[in-house]
Amino acid sequence: MRVYRRVAPPGALLSEREITETTAEALSQAELGGARVLVVIPDGTRTAPVALFFRILSGLLRYRVGRLDFLVALGTHQPMSAVALLGHVGVSREELETRFKGIGVLNHEWYAPGVLRTVGVIPAGEVRELSRGLLAEDVEVSINRRIFDYDHLILCGPVFPHEVAGFSGGNKYLFPGISGGRIVDVTHWLGALITCSEIIGTKHTPVRAMIDRARALIKVPVVGICCVVTGEGLCGLYIGPAEDAWSEAADLSSRVHIAYVPRAYPKVISVMPPMYKDLWTGAKGMYKLEPVVADGGELVIFAPHITEISYTHGTVIDRIGYHVRDYFLAQWERFRQEPWGVLAHSTHVRGAGTFIDGKEEARIRVTLATGIPAERCSRVNLGYRDPASVDLELRQSREAEGVLVVPKAGEILYRLKGQRHHDVLGDG
Repeated sequence: MRVYRRVAPPGALLSEREITETTAEALSQAELGGARVLVVIPDGTRTAPVALFFRILSGLLRYRVGRLDFLVALGTHQPMSAVALLGHVGVSREELETRFKGIGVLNHEWYAPGVLRTVGVIPAGEVRELSRGLLAEDVEVSINRRIFDYDHLILCGPVFPHEVAGFSGGNKYLFPGISGGRIVDVTHWLGALITCSEIIGTKHTPVRAMIDRARALIKVPVVGICCVVTGEGLCGLYIGPAEDAWSEAADLSSRVHIAYVPRAYPKVISVMPPMYKDLWTGAKGMYKLEPVVADGGELVIFAPHITEISYTHGTVIDRIGYHVRDYFLAQWERFRQEPWGVLAHSTHVRGAGTFIDGKEEARIRVTLATGIPAERCSRVNLGYRDPASVDLELRQSREAEGVLVVPKAGEILYRLKGQRHHDVLGDG
């Protein structure tokens, strides 16, 4: 199967008819007749036309395949409620029981006993090679055992610059989307070792290489539907072998999802939309803006609706706090038993910095203007500001004061004009 692509002219979006035609043409070439098909989709923390693709794929496949279900790739995010799942795919309970009868919409229940199956081990020597010497230990690979009840998988979702893998999408919907255990922790900690500022928006990364290596252990055929989302719709659609479709989508994402500014700002205010329910997800306002905060400057995450650090990992974060990477590396025996994925999140939020002679120095200050109380912010080593005090004037009136206000932050990566950014695998 080749990659089928449809790209809108600059400044335009693909129509629903164009999206449907491209999807129909591509899937007509996949051997899906009578097959059991599982579509893996993102959760509500990604901007994506999930409801549109639910309708399109249901219309194209429900009478062609033997079984059709949709599985939400939660990673380790909170499960979506039954009501939220229906809203996510854009149907009512009545429609799901009538018009879409027989189609399941399911959470990846990573938290439930017996959900995961070990499919193999990436040996230490290979991990050393994939990680460019940063890690060297056996890595067990596990995934939601449900996938083995199907003949084909379709990975359907958006591609954006990403703090761990470089770009999201593609096989990342498998690892960590519907996986669990060691492979999640190792890939996230590998990204932290490389650092967020180095890896984000980079196409070829050791993390992506390890994700693709884990994917090779899954023998179920996989098709990728990779979307490039801008504004209120799609500017690009790529459908085909998951790695190939993702690669082309990442190329387009690098052109439309990276904004360049002429200078660094002493203060950046990231205004987080309601789709981010806790700091675990809302911290993308830090990841995507850190490169344009001046040394010694401040990044403010403005999200009055966020009242929790992490619904899943909050207890661990309260215990370890937010710190720069070298804080953990210098005290590795103390922290190595903590979940590596949480350690990675901690370093991503705190950003670049040093830990020398027992003193931690972060490059910038990170301040929460959220519903998380001041005492808890201090306990986890972040600043606090009353959300009511945050001045959200128009960007044009604040830039002269050295303040960059970014509405709906979290998906567009900001970089400095002329800033050199290389491929961390050395082949790009």
